[in-house]
Amino acid sequence: MPDSHLPSADSLLSIAVDALGGSERHGQISMVKAVQQAIDAEEHLAVQAGTGTGKSLAYLVPSIRHAMDTDTPVVVSTATIALQRQLVDRDLPRLAEALAKELPHEPTFAILKGRRNYLCRYKATAGWPEDDEQDQLFDPREVSATGRMVQRIQEWADETETGDRDELVPGVSEQAWRQFSVSAQECLGATRCPSGAECFAELARARAGEVDVVVTNHALLAIDAMGDLPVLPEHDLVVVDEAHELVDRVTSVVTSELSESSVALAVRRVGRLIEQPIADQLLEAGEDLKALLAAAPPGRVDELPEVLGLTLALVRDSAARCLTALGPRGGDKDDPDRAGQRKAAFTALDEVHDTAVRMLEAYGHASEADRAEVVWLEAGTDRRPPMLRVAPLNVGGMLRDKLFGDRTVVLTSATLALGGTFDGMARQWGLGDKGWQGMDVGSPFDHPRAGILYVAKHLPQPGRDGLPQAYLDEITELIEAAGGRTLGLFSSMRAAKAATEALRERLDVPLLCQGDDSTMLLVKQFAEDEKTCLFGTLSLWQGVDVPGPSLRLVIIDRVPFPRPDDPLTSARQRHVAARGGNGFMTVAATHAALLLAQGTGRLLRSQDDKGVIAVLDPRLATARYSGFLLGSLPPFWRTTDPAVPRAALKRLAAE
Repeated sequence: MPDSHLPSADSLLSIAVDALGGSERHGQISMVKAVQQAIDAEEHLAVQAGTGTGKSLAYLVPSIRHAMDTDTPVVVSTATIALQRQLVDRDLPRLAEALAKELPHEPTFAILKGRRNYLCRYKATAGWPEDDEQDQLFDPREVSATGRMVQRIQEWADETETGDRDELVPGVSEQAWRQFSVSAQECLGATRCPSGAECFAELARARAGEVDVVVTNHALLAIDAMGDLPVLPEHDLVVVDEAHELVDRVTSVVTSELSESSVALAVRRVGRLIEQPIADQLLEAGEDLKALLAAAPPGRVDELPEVLGLTLALVRDSAARCLTALGPRGGDKDDPDRAGQRKAAFTALDEVHDTAVRMLEAYGHASEADRAEVVWLEAGTDRRPPMLRVAPLNVGGMLRDKLFGDRTVVLTSATLALGGTFDGMARQWGLGDKGWQGMDVGSPFDHPRAGILYVAKHLPQPGRDGLPQAYLDEITELIEAAGGRTLGLFSSMRAAKAATEALRERLDVPLLCQGDDSTMLLVKQFAEDEKTCLFGTLSLWQGVDVPGPSLRLVIIDRVPFPRPDDPLTSARQRHVAARGGNGFMTVAATHAALLLAQGTGRLLRSQDDKGVIAVLDPRLATARYSGFLLGSLPPFWRTTDPAVPRAALKRLAAE
């Protein structure tokens, strides 16, 4: 490590806190020191830091110091756009100004997203193969709405300086945006593209290479780590915020799908570039796949049926013949339009061919313990056909080799120590045999004094037939005691809607349900009217930040285990069991613990917050795994007596 002449990380933190008008927090100081020690020792670190700790500042200060010390950028990766925007629009500008006089220069930063998020100047102005799904039935109203969005993008394209899709407010549909963007695989490359010199994606990459802190997302971090070509500037330190989401985001990146639509798109892209009989072979293979998937039941495909194996082989071989017929890659250097069409064709064909190969290779293992990937059929909807998907059973090995291999990684979140230990998350990340430390810097909240965790032990166990009447009665009494002010977190949208419909007739407070409007507007309405209640599902478990008297009660209808028929989690559970582990605890209970910790974390968002978390599922008090789940939650004062939370809520409502 360089022999730094810079101020220490904890002294820089002190300067920053003073400049920002804050106060020192014990957990924040502990985290700054731990991050700095990890950087110095080149050792991975997992830090659990509760809401209100100020963890962004705690990792940004030593990260900026390291960037200055080594003259290399630091990468900060987040799971959500909201946190990216908070970092780039609020935290980093204020911190850079506060530390400018203490460092060689004022810290610089930039946000970097995947290429699909930037307008492609060439595609916006040149003839490019259309992405329209010709086999979809178009609603005339949707077509006209898309047309208006396209016109708005065209007008914006003439004035934007960044080409960043997020500048478009309100947003536009994926169908409209696709006509102006390209994937990394489709891109001609800056040197070959006529618009390469003014490419928005390349300009964003260039800016990222010149700054101290690059803010990105988990998906792009995974693409950079696992791809052949680097996307991010060269770096030796990564901070993964919202690290509890890392495995799911990486899994999404490396999941592939195959459907009649993807085959049909490849045929359309290649159709005019090769001899028709060769393209027709792929078209026929796609028709065979369409018929097969339409007749097959959705769910995991544990053993490869002969007819599916033959169909996948036909798709693979037909796509391979089309690829051969296209000729050498990188041709048509003097004809950008044709080069763009060929690149788009290669991209679509590669995806179809490689996915078929991957699905065929997912079988033939000696035992369940040797299985590496799972294939499943996802049912079609009114808007899209059925599709086959393939995903790895474990991404820990990829992360161990590609992300943690030759750089220092700091992983942080409010929820990482599940069952009181970091081992579960470390196992998912593939950190088992690598040098790493885990620490919980605590929370500034006095959980036992500020909140009650009430488990309705007297209620029946939740069933599969919707919410029992006893649950609706319990919810009614709790909301009446709280005078509204309730966030209802449900395990499914069906349960949230059923509760909303049933309780609107029984309660005299406003009751909103996710789906009534955009989630952002619903949360805003909930926060602004103290009497209002908001019911919803997954995104509300993790995405709601409502401090103050508008939120005094969080209701959780059941322990949020993954659905038993979820193909990926059920396959992972079985895979762990086949290797001698406890599949239920490793996969299902860990999933439930993480979501419970996130859900209960909605209650206390500021120092003055108080309230009740009511879990209606009695298994949290009675099941053999309840200790693990409770050990994953903040130390609220616990009770199973229904009178206690109601009395507390009535006192709060009267304040």
